[in-house]
Amino acid sequence: MTVSLFPTQLPTALLLCLPGLALLLAACSAVPEKADTSRRPIVQRREVLAIARAYSQHRWKAAKPNIKHGKDSQGIQVDTPDADYRPADGTRPGWWMAGAWNVGVPYQWGGFDSLEAFDSKIRRGFAAGDIYTPAKRAGLDAAVSREATGIDCSGLISRCWRLHRSYSTRELPTLCDKLGGYEDLRPGDILNTHNAHVLLFAGWANPARTRVSVYEAGCHPTWKVFRRQIRLEYLKQKNYLPYRYRNIRD
Repeated sequence: MTVSLFPTQLPTALLLCLPGLALLLAACSAVPEKADTSRRPIVQRREVLAIARAYSQHRWKAAKPNIKHGKDSQGIQVDTPDADYRPADGTRPGWWMAGAWNVGVPYQWGGFDSLEAFDSKIRRGFAAGDIYTPAKRAGLDAAVSREATGIDCSGLISRCWRLHRSYSTRELPTLCDKLGGYEDLRPGDILNTHNAHVLLFAGWANPARTRVSVYEAGCHPTWKVFRRQIRLEYLKQKNYLPYRYRNIRD
């Protein structure tokens, strides 16, 4: 079943996926910040998690026109994370298959599609996702292809919080209160690294609270929205900071 969330798509950018490193190799927004005085919606924690789950469990059927490896009509390089994608530099390979049902919305550099918009674009032959590259990072907003569809890490958080546009990992903390410690995290909060990557906290993964369960859009272990567990100590080492959206409610 398709979950209708938001109709618009706006650009974000992402963190480099380095080969051979056991890191959180995902990507996020580096779009220039803008003054924003708009009103922001109130969201419920259960609603936030439901949206993230919908992105991670979304079923979609790909076709050959959704595969793209080359320049789009604006001269922007696009590489979809399809199963035949095997980058020469050793970074994360692709996963989705043409002619089959796939699960999880693919990662797209700068992506901010609703599920409804994603399905529509897939049917119209848009590229299904667009991976991160150093050239994307250098190009920022100018490297976002309007001929690809999907979502990136900060785009996912912005959707889950029902924001009207995608907020970068630099901007998201401005909408939040910083928590006193990791022990204060509650489902629907975020773990954010400035200008790099963001995770949606889904809950504690063990009674000792040494592992967290998160939703993310990234390339580790694959280029899509998914849920996984991460050691809290690792997140501390990488300076992931805990934040709470001011308009979230129980």
